[in-house]
Amino acid sequence: MAPSPSVEDLELVLTISRTGSVGTAARELRISQPSASQRLARLERTCETQLFVRDTRGARPTPAGAELARRAEHILGHLAELYDAARSAAAGPRLAIGTFASLAPILFPVLDAELPDDDIDQHVDHGRHLVQLVAEGTMDAAFIAIADQMVLPRGTVARPVGRDELVLFVPSGVDLPRTGKQPLRDRSLAFSTYDRSSDEICSRLIALGAKARRGVTLGTTVAMARRRSQLALVPRSALSHELRPGEQLIPAPFRHRLTLSLVTGTTPLPRLTALLPKLREALHLTPARRTAPAK
Repeated sequence: MAPSPSVEDLELVLTISRTGSVGTAARELRISQPSASQRLARLERTCETQLFVRDTRGARPTPAGAELARRAEHILGHLAELYDAARSAAAGPRLAIGTFASLAPILFPVLDAELPDDDIDQHVDHGRHLVQLVAEGTMDAAFIAIADQMVLPRGTVARPVGRDELVLFVPSGVDLPRTGKQPLRDRSLAFSTYDRSSDEICSRLIALGAKARRGVTLGTTVAMARRRSQLALVPRSALSHELRPGEQLIPAPFRHRLTLSLVTGTTPLPRLTALLPKLREALHLTPARRTAPAK
C-alpha cells in the first residue's frame, strides 16, 4: 500500500500548480529547489505517473497533476478550518449552512430572522462542493439549484424548497420587448441563472434577436441592466425584495423553470424543513415535487 502524502507534499503540488514553476514554489515554501524537485519526483514515483511537464517555460500540470492539485486544495482547506471548528464546538452548537453566491444575500437574512436562537455559520461556494461537504458531515445543509441535475453523494437527500422561473427585468424608462418571432431583436440584454442552463438560455436569447451577455451573479446582472438602462433575464427570486419605483418584472419570452433544493444528510433537520414554506414565500417560489434521496 502506497504511503499517504504529507501536508508538505500537498502544499508543494498545489503551489507548483498555482505558480507554474518548481523554483517559484520552492521559494514560497522556503525550501531549496533541489529539495522541491526531489520531493516531486518521489511523489510521481508513488503515483506511478507524471504530475507536471517541466521545461524552460516552467511546470504545467498533467491531467493527473491537475486532479491531485484540486484534491490537495480541498484537503488543505479542511485542515485550515480544524482549529476554528474546535473553537466553535467549544463555544456551543452551530448550524453550518451553505449556498451559492447569488442566493446568499436573499437566503441568509431570512434564516437569520427566522432562526434567532441558532448561531448560523454561513458558507458560499459552488453547489457541487457544498453537497460534498454535506456528504462528509462538515456542513449541516446546503441550498442549491442543481440537485436535480446531478447525482447526489450517498447519504444525502434533497428536499425541494420550490420552483423559480425566469422573468424579464425592465428598469424604469426601458421599452418593453416587441411582439413577433424576434421580440428582442437588436436589444442588448444581460442574463444570469443559477442552474447549469446558461449556454441553452444564451442560445435561445440569440435566436430571439438579443445581443446576450452573461452576468456573473444575479445581483451583478441586475446592476448591469440598471446602469445601461437595458433589459435583463433573471430568476424571479433575484428581485424578490429589490424592485425600485418604475421597475417591473414581465414574463420571459420562453418558459424556463428552476428548482431550489435543500440538501442535508438522511436525518432531517426539523428547524430547517419547518422553514421551507416561509422560504418559498420570501423568495416568491412555487411548490415543487420532492427529489429522491441518493442510493
